[in-house]
Amino acid sequence: MKQSIFIADDHPILIKGLNDLLIEKKMNVIGFASDGQSALNFIFKYKPDIAILDVEMPNLTGIEIAEECKKNNFCTKIILITLHKEIDLYLKAKKLNIYGYLLKEFALEEIETCINSVKNGIPYFSKNVKDYIGFTDENNSILKKLTLAEKRILKLISQHKTSKEIGHILFSSPRTIEKHRSKIITKLNLSQKSGSLYKWVQKNKHLFN
Repeated sequence: MKQSIFIADDHPILIKGLNDLLIEKKMNVIGFASDGQSALNFIFKYKPDIAILDVEMPNLTGIEIAEECKKNNFCTKIILITLHKEIDLYLKAKKLNIYGYLLKEFALEEIETCINSVKNGIPYFSKNVKDYIGFTDENNSILKKLTLAEKRILKLISQHKTSKEIGHILFSSPRTIEKHRSKIITKLNLSQKSGSLYKWVQKNKHLFN
């Protein structure tokens, strides 16, 4: 039996585009909504296998709908589509066990691959999202190479502290902090160019919150 798919977005053109594409691919689209509350009501009533939700909708966001589904232990697998490229939104989606995450500009070209992955119980987080936000799942494992002192230094760099300020906080000389920074650059395999560590930290500061 084909899995049931529901689509919610406040842009009629995108709904039509997704629906036409999925129908062409012989998928089972059972309903639509153009606002978050209607989407949540539909999911509560019909419990579709997959719900494709826009993050930004009137009344309720896709994230808020996902929170409600998780709270009520619904089995509906949620795919979020969004214009936003912020790391915080991406990480929140992962914490909610979202099954798919796509940027709107790539939604039509990626949705079939995403749905097929989700059907098999495999989450699909678009590489395009990771490229835009500069995040890779490998970064968490990279940090395991660092000492506690080196991680503290990275956290302080993420707070825009200079080597002198970091030294004062950690009771070390600026020269010692510079040595630590050099070791961190080597461990992270970064360029020796000035500013490369700072740029890396700003891209990945979610790791130090």
